[in-house]
Amino acid sequence: MADSVAVKPRDAVTEPARGGHRSTKRSRREARAAYLFLAPWFAGLLVITIGPIVASLYLSFTDYSLLDEATWVGWDNYVRMFTQDPRFLNSLWVTTVYVVVSVPMQLAFALGLALVLDRGLRGLPFYRSVFYLPSLLGGSVAIAILWRKVFGADGLVNAVLAIFGIQGTGWVAHPDYALGTLILLHVWTFGAPMIIFLAGLRQIPSSYYEAAAVDGAGPVRQFRAITLPLLTPIIFFNLVLELIKSFQSFTQAFIVSNGSGGPADSTLFYTLYLYLQGFRDYDMGYAAAMAWVLMLIIAGLTAVNFLASKYWVFYGDTK
Repeated sequence: MADSVAVKPRDAVTEPARGGHRSTKRSRREARAAYLFLAPWFAGLLVITIGPIVASLYLSFTDYSLLDEATWVGWDNYVRMFTQDPRFLNSLWVTTVYVVVSVPMQLAFALGLALVLDRGLRGLPFYRSVFYLPSLLGGSVAIAILWRKVFGADGLVNAVLAIFGIQGTGWVAHPDYALGTLILLHVWTFGAPMIIFLAGLRQIPSSYYEAAAVDGAGPVRQFRAITLPLLTPIIFFNLVLELIKSFQSFTQAFIVSNGSGGPADSTLFYTLYLYLQGFRDYDMGYAAAMAWVLMLIIAGLTAVNFLASKYWVFYGDTK
């Protein structure tokens, strides 16, 4: 009986262990290579991103003028914002009006144009590219300068109004209209959300519309019952992106107002006032505190949007 017991060769017993050892060594070499290639990214994350974030948080609690050493002042910068600085409150109001008016207008215009393009126009790639150009150019200095010329006292808008016998004004130089010109500029940069809306419309099955038409639903009813609910995730996505981008708007106001936020602080965006505090008045500690307040505002609004999305955003069969 003992003679019938098969004895496994020694190599057969140790071979899996040897193979596992080689696999472990190979995994370690691959991991070292991966960390080596990721090292520049980690260095950039630490030096360019995390480092300045931590430094700005510290500076927000100091009196720092870029020329002298920072002096710890605690919460004084934050208290000063809301109790002693009316221009800060005005910049917050101007930015809020800009965001509340321009973002819905832009999204509505982008969605309307996407609906038109979704009807199967010839040369759709051409129109899509042309309409996307404003999003690429709208934030540039050149377009801001052009916008200031178009809405100036001798600009194109007044020239067109003069044809109909209407006396125009210097739109960018008038406190009642200057912010409106910047809102129109933001609406004009509708290309990016339009492309996203168009992609969402292409994902809606045509069978839904065919079934609705058989039941007697017209175009308006189809839009309200099919298109709009199925586009709510896309609307939510565009809304969050445009809110963040709008609160960070800077170039347009800086160029149109010649860096002053005028006339009468009517175009004094939050970011423009932050820039003036930090790089004109050299009050970098106060500017850093403003930056953190802006970050908290944007983060808070984003969180509110995500919390509210469960009441109006549809994902498949769920709401």
